[in-house]
Amino acid sequence: MPTALGRAAALALLGALLAFPLVFTLPYPRDVMIRIFLYAMLATAWNVLAGYCGQISLGHAVFFGTGAYASTLLAKQDWLGVWASPWLGMLLGAALAVLLSQVIGYPVFRLRGHYFAIATIAVGEIVQTLVINWDGVGGARGLFVAIKRPDSLINLQFHESKQTYYYIALALLVLALAINQWIVRSRAGFYFRAIREDQDAAAALGVPVARYKLRAMAVSAGLTAVGGTFYAQYVFFIDPESVLPLSLSILICLVAVLGGVGTLWGPLIGAAVLVPLSEVTRIQLGGTGKALDLVVYGLLIMIISVIQPGGIMALFQRGLRR
Repeated sequence: MPTALGRAAALALLGALLAFPLVFTLPYPRDVMIRIFLYAMLATAWNVLAGYCGQISLGHAVFFGTGAYASTLLAKQDWLGVWASPWLGMLLGAALAVLLSQVIGYPVFRLRGHYFAIATIAVGEIVQTLVINWDGVGGARGLFVAIKRPDSLINLQFHESKQTYYYIALALLVLALAINQWIVRSRAGFYFRAIREDQDAAAALGVPVARYKLRAMAVSAGLTAVGGTFYAQYVFFIDPESVLPLSLSILICLVAVLGGVGTLWGPLIGAAVLVPLSEVTRIQLGGTGKALDLVVYGLLIMIISVIQPGGIMALFQRGLRR
């Protein structure tokens, strides 16, 4: 019965989300929802590695930036006189991010706990510094994504309305959630959770720990890169400060932690709280010039975290048990 009720609730939520842009036709509410979907997707990708496998990464902006830069540079090359679709760039970015995750993961997975987290921060800072000083990819100046092309799905450009971007972002989020759910029910998901609970015990029981850590990082990196490509095509401009900053990695982590790490719906709930909260504090207090919006935003996050360290999903689960 709870499963049937959960499925009904999920279908009702999906129906409401599909109807949202038909009711709210102005660009701003659609933009807020698109950003909710994007950050929920990124947090869902992060959740595969950190929530299920227990490896807290604070360098996921590297994979986000890989997806953004790969699709943008591929489109700008215009190889053989044929413009490369951003969808091809999305696949290329995901493949490069997976490859990069394995190169990064092999040495850093020798570390554990906060040492691993610090190592991922260091990797992220190194990559951002390299891109800032690499003129071949735009350096600190950044890159405009592409010249204006006709609105179409193949071009992944829609200048007249944000509605199609909305549905694409929703589809990518549903894809990430579906992959997440499939992993939870698979053998890999059981191995991930065993590694999270006690890595040494899992190894003693025959779980190939290093191999499954790298698999978790590959899935997480690939999905994050897909989000990076979408972001680049949505805003039409990227630079190291927008797609490779440490603050982005922390925000991805924060969304998942606030909603509930290691749960399916936690990242979506966290994004649904944090993104509107950020917008409200920015609009109401951002014009003072004293960063009061950031102060209030941070305090509200701290209050929620103190009240329930397990995230908002833990509050829901506690209420259901009662």
